[in-house]
Amino acid sequence: MTTEAKWQRFMELAGELSDLSRAAAVLGWDQQTYMPPGGGEARAQQRATLQRVIHERLTGAEVGELLADLEAQGAAGDDPFRKAVLRETRRMYDQAVKIPADLAAEFVRVTSVAMNAWARAREEGDFDLFRPHLERIVELTCERADALGYTTDRYDALLDLYEPGATRDEVNRIFDGLRGTLIPLLHELLPKLGEVDDGPFRRELARESQMAFVNEVIAQIGFDYNRGRMDLSAHPFTISFSPNDVRLTTRIDPNDLRMALYSAIHEAGHGMYEQGIPARWERTPVGAVPSLGLHESQSRMWENVIGRSREFWAFFLPKLRQAFPGEFDGVDVDAVYRAVNRVEPSYIRTEADEVTYNLHIMIRYELEQALVDGSLAVADLPGAWDAKMEEYLTVRPRSVREGVLQDVHWSMGSIGYFPTYSLGTILAVQLFEAACKEHPEIPSEIAAGNFEPVRHWMQRNVYDQACLYTPKELLEKVTGTGYDPEPYLAYIKGKYGELYGL
Repeated sequence: MTTEAKWQRFMELAGELSDLSRAAAVLGWDQQTYMPPGGGEARAQQRATLQRVIHERLTGAEVGELLADLEAQGAAGDDPFRKAVLRETRRMYDQAVKIPADLAAEFVRVTSVAMNAWARAREEGDFDLFRPHLERIVELTCERADALGYTTDRYDALLDLYEPGATRDEVNRIFDGLRGTLIPLLHELLPKLGEVDDGPFRRELARESQMAFVNEVIAQIGFDYNRGRMDLSAHPFTISFSPNDVRLTTRIDPNDLRMALYSAIHEAGHGMYEQGIPARWERTPVGAVPSLGLHESQSRMWENVIGRSREFWAFFLPKLRQAFPGEFDGVDVDAVYRAVNRVEPSYIRTEADEVTYNLHIMIRYELEQALVDGSLAVADLPGAWDAKMEEYLTVRPRSVREGVLQDVHWSMGSIGYFPTYSLGTILAVQLFEAACKEHPEIPSEIAAGNFEPVRHWMQRNVYDQACLYTPKELLEKVTGTGYDPEPYLAYIKGKYGELYGL
């Protein structure tokens, strides 16, 4: 077989693996949106079977032999796309062959069942309903990390699954810098919290009207409803089956529009990234997002840097009044701006303000490391969670629903994921400032309802690149640095210093 024939066969196999993974994703989306409660056990088995098929296909002799031959024969040449295909496939293949097929399937089965157990435990406020499932997840997670291998720390193997190339030491350095600024800033703000009123949004609004307004907003900023849709779920998320089929979810608080609105804007940031992946790379290893930190940079940028700006509300306040006649007539842009940026230590991560959000992430980061290294038992997790909340955020959860059971991630086996939220939050500011440096008119265009300049910059510099580069290569190319917390900290200190008169 010629080298080119091998390449064509290799790409056929890559396309089939992509198809199987997307099919598995459809089952996952349905489980969190429309599947009836009784379907959990059967769905767990279905997903486990699909995972076993994917694992066996990826680790089969044909993929391994073709990959080795193409690498040895220099099949990529100077073609950046082919180089990236081989790099990404090598990474996936090496990870997969280290994890036994039985372990891969069992992990999917256990987490699928655990997601339903988490939902029930959260609804009933009973951690013990979820505890045995999480204990098994931690056990399997440690087995996976040990199978993958690591140089100095088991947690590095898990972090690398979500942020390729990142290490715990690197994240620790970033968090040390954030902690040293954010905790003193929060304590400086505590006596002044009552000076900013969020009353404009604390009113009952019909669920249907909320969803109509939210849909209008995310369509305006650029999410394409011809290639996506939005539904409701207990925990908002985004999932992509292709650039032409991207699903978002949000959730509604009938007494506070901000819940549905900012959850949807956040997910739309993810969704626009997925819709922006070049169609020509669909069904290839390059047609994806290179890291979750990069993914989160888009959700956090649209949600916070743009969505909580004065310019954003200069455009959307008139539309808000139209959507809810008589409700916001006496509210001006400054009042809305202050309301959506009010700082208040809160129990719930997804409702946290920009000052306290990263403290929520640090709590999860520290606790999941303790679970993985064995210094914290799952049974002791609720108490440890509450103590960390009090230490970092000065509040103590009143129940496990607003404490340890608030996030779905651990039920999905996503241990090592949480740091990417903070990495993305940092990068959101870096990317927005880079866009504005090239196009200083972006803020004024946002105030006029034109989101195309900022979206086009992101398309050209981020979305179009997909996995053509490694995360670190792409960050260097776009920002000139890696993850740098200094622009984010300057943004936070400037914005909230002005808002609270510090």
